[in-house]
Amino acid sequence: MDYNFHTHTWRCSHATGTEEEYLVRAIENGIRYIGFSDHIPFRCPDGYESVSVRVPVDQAEDYCQDLRLLREKYKDQVELYIGFESEYFPEQFETMLDDARRWGAEYLILGQHYTKPEHPNGKHANVPTTDVDELKIYAQSLIAAMETGVFTYVAHPDVFRFTGDETVYQDVMREVCVASRLHNMPLELNFYGIRDRRHYPRESFWKIAGEERAPVTFGFDSHDVRSAYDGESLQTAQQLVEMYHLNYIGKPQLVFI
Repeated sequence: MDYNFHTHTWRCSHATGTEEEYLVRAIENGIRYIGFSDHIPFRCPDGYESVSVRVPVDQAEDYCQDLRLLREKYKDQVELYIGFESEYFPEQFETMLDDARRWGAEYLILGQHYTKPEHPNGKHANVPTTDVDELKIYAQSLIAAMETGVFTYVAHPDVFRFTGDETVYQDVMREVCVASRLHNMPLELNFYGIRDRRHYPRESFWKIAGEERAPVTFGFDSHDVRSAYDGESLQTAQQLVEMYHLNYIGKPQLVFI
């Protein structure tokens, strides 16, 4: 594996290490294509800014500028791309997209951590729920985001922690996998979930992804220097590809914004 387009930075307040440390770790382990995609800055409509989970708005341009400097410094060793991991909030998305472009981002990956802005009453996808309506809203958010054509891939599509009827879950998420195939939008097998032993990768989801021949890619989802290359999780991901006959495409084609 010589690529990773899911890398965070210290600016989101829940990752550690400098961008250069991540970059050196990745290069030393054979990464030739790297993208930094920290959580997109976002101010809620009432002005609230969740800086504990996102890059602060007033640091967005510095984030992009620092990465441009590293790209020049390491240009003979790696191709570096600058992006954000972004939710799709329909009412705010055009503003989010315009801001990303203005700050200097080149691509987006879809990380739908919330089905609506986190403030004042958004629910995080990691919180267990039996609410079928919320599951459907999450799935439709992914599909609507795919239809925009601006995202490179869907990060951790199985992050929504539905604990209700498994049959319902499979029916709803099959729609996501079908949409992934129809829109040629890769689904990410997320290494953070593997190494942190989270509730994802959810094997019932990936079984459906294999059946529907949805395109699949890998992402380290690096939040510390060591995980800028995660060989142990790579082995597990490769096993899942074989187990569920996944349509693994390798390095995804970047969609430039």
